[in-house]
Amino acid sequence: MTAEAAHTDMPGSRQGAAMAAVHVVRRLREAGDWQREMDGILEALCRAMDCQRGILFRLRELPGQGFAQSVSAYWIDADFGGELASPTVIVQSIINADPLLERLQEDERQGKVFAGHTRNLEGFLRTDFEKQNIKSFLSVSVFAHGHLWGTLAVNDCVAEREWTDEEEATLHIIALAIGDAIEHSPSDAHASEVIRRTMLQASLDAIIVIDEAGSIIEFNPAAEKMFGFPRSDILGKDLLDTIVPIYYRKGYASGAEYMSGRGAPMVGQRMETVTQNAAGEVFPIELTATEMRVADRRLIFGSIRDLREKLHAEEEINRQREKLHQNEKMAAMGSLLAGVSHELNNPLAVVVAQSTLLHEFATDPQTKVRAEKVRAAAERCGRIVKSFLSMVRLHPTEQAETDLNQVMRSALEVTAYGARSSGIVIDTDFANGPLLAMADADHITQVAANFLINSQHALAGVTGERRLKVRTFRSERGNPGFSVEDNGPGIPEAIRSRIFESYFTTKPVGVGTGIGLSISKSIVERHKGNIWFEEVQPHGARFVVQLPAITGDAAKAGEGPARSSGLRHALIIDDEPDVAASLSDILELMGVKSRLVPNWTSAGEVLGGQMPPDIVFSDLRMPGTSGMSIYRELLAERPGLAQRFVLVTGDLIGAKAEIEALPPQQRPQILEKPFSTLDVRGVLAAIADQAAGES
Repeated sequence: MTAEAAHTDMPGSRQGAAMAAVHVVRRLREAGDWQREMDGILEALCRAMDCQRGILFRLRELPGQGFAQSVSAYWIDADFGGELASPTVIVQSIINADPLLERLQEDERQGKVFAGHTRNLEGFLRTDFEKQNIKSFLSVSVFAHGHLWGTLAVNDCVAEREWTDEEEATLHIIALAIGDAIEHSPSDAHASEVIRRTMLQASLDAIIVIDEAGSIIEFNPAAEKMFGFPRSDILGKDLLDTIVPIYYRKGYASGAEYMSGRGAPMVGQRMETVTQNAAGEVFPIELTATEMRVADRRLIFGSIRDLREKLHAEEEINRQREKLHQNEKMAAMGSLLAGVSHELNNPLAVVVAQSTLLHEFATDPQTKVRAEKVRAAAERCGRIVKSFLSMVRLHPTEQAETDLNQVMRSALEVTAYGARSSGIVIDTDFANGPLLAMADADHITQVAANFLINSQHALAGVTGERRLKVRTFRSERGNPGFSVEDNGPGIPEAIRSRIFESYFTTKPVGVGTGIGLSISKSIVERHKGNIWFEEVQPHGARFVVQLPAITGDAAKAGEGPARSSGLRHALIIDDEPDVAASLSDILELMGVKSRLVPNWTSAGEVLGGQMPPDIVFSDLRMPGTSGMSIYRELLAERPGLAQRFVLVTGDLIGAKAEIEALPPQQRPQILEKPFSTLDVRGVLAAIADQAAGES
């Protein structure tokens, strides 16, 4: 008898296969990890069935290769040495190119047995089996969780054989036991299921899964929180009828059709859109939709992220960026105007002083009138420069008794050109006498000027008469205030609650920044006052400011009889000879002789050998030195003279920080350019009072 014939006639060993199946099933049930047992199980199976190879194939998706039949475990009889090749991994592309493999793949899904002889095969399988020395083969399907998991195969590499029903049954029993072990073990599919459930539960993004009909079949806790639907209530309902905004539903039959879209499908895209919650609120989201195929079902997996916080954060960043940009512009404008004011105020000081002197000494009444007009115009120029500088330099509020009538006049001076050029008529109604309030005059002027500019912009598109009404008043409780009213289109009721918000504006791009009313509101609130809007009939707007009342009446500056200061000698330090000479001429009218010093060297050199002056006037900014440097030198070397020091400047706001750094009792007197005789007399009186207090 030949070896091949002897191999085919071994009924005893084949009957032992059934007994081996019993042992394998028990072994799988008792195993903690079935995969660790597979090598031993395949060896026991093959020896019981007198086969040289046993393989457990796994059907799984390989990265970039689609579904493939890979090798999960295999055993080869060592007695055959290197004659038997390792099992081949068969990828989907090979299956698609071979009719036999395509038919075999479908048979496996149906659970059909694959058995026979290599010589009867064709195509890829015959070539592959011959390379592996396979003579006969037997393969059955392994199912787990209701789906095809893989196949279990044995090979006879010695002879062609006819597989008995008992051998097929043995392989089926072991395949069923393997499938049962897969379903009940914590590894592989079970672990994947645990991971999947954990990810669904722990995900911060809402996860929704719908089937091919649009019905919701998965709705995780984050989705419950985001949309306000309990999972038990929404499962089974159509996506279209629940979280899709009503105005997007028209024309779609189901949620699945909506997700697939017409011309712009959502599946396979990451996109920003909107959704709707249980309360009907529509809000922005980021949606990532992916199509999945599970068995024969087509599912759509959607991951949803709420964009409300992100968009709010972006809006806040943009607001802060715009605010920083505006602050930088204001700072740059402040620096520019500081330089401009210094250059303008020097010649304006000369004009004011000389026109004052001309008025004093002119004998011709007509010349006196003309001189007064020149002086008034120059002083007005100086006030306009100061007002502009105050508006861009938001220095800390310094409240003092302030006449609101004068505040409104200053604001009208700043904005007069725009009103005149636009043909706007301005009506004024000022309260009688001084209307005093504790306020920072610069800041309140800024508020009034902002009202006037806003009204001018509102009247830009008005046809017919354009009119502004400016009023100062005292309320029934005695609170001083002012209002600016226009006959423009007014403010729509829908946005009135937002007009005092930062960067909210109804003006065209390039006309407004949206910060004027916000800054005005903050200024008034720092003064413990109130600011509000009133509608004007038949159309128009009125903005009103009311400040706290103060007790007592303050005398107006310069009021009362003139008296002698007792000061006779002055030292004027200024690199501008015209400004110094003009100040000297005014002082001489008041009986004060002056000595002019264009360049300061040191206290010892300038004052040595000279009669000590009763008062020192010094320009703030000069080449090589500054008025503050001179003042500090006098404080150190001649403190008595430092108490009679007057700082002359056209940029008081620029010097404020430096002056306020000194203790209050050491701060010098200030004379702002352009100065009038009244301003100079006030400084002399303050120095005289201080000197009298020391003696």
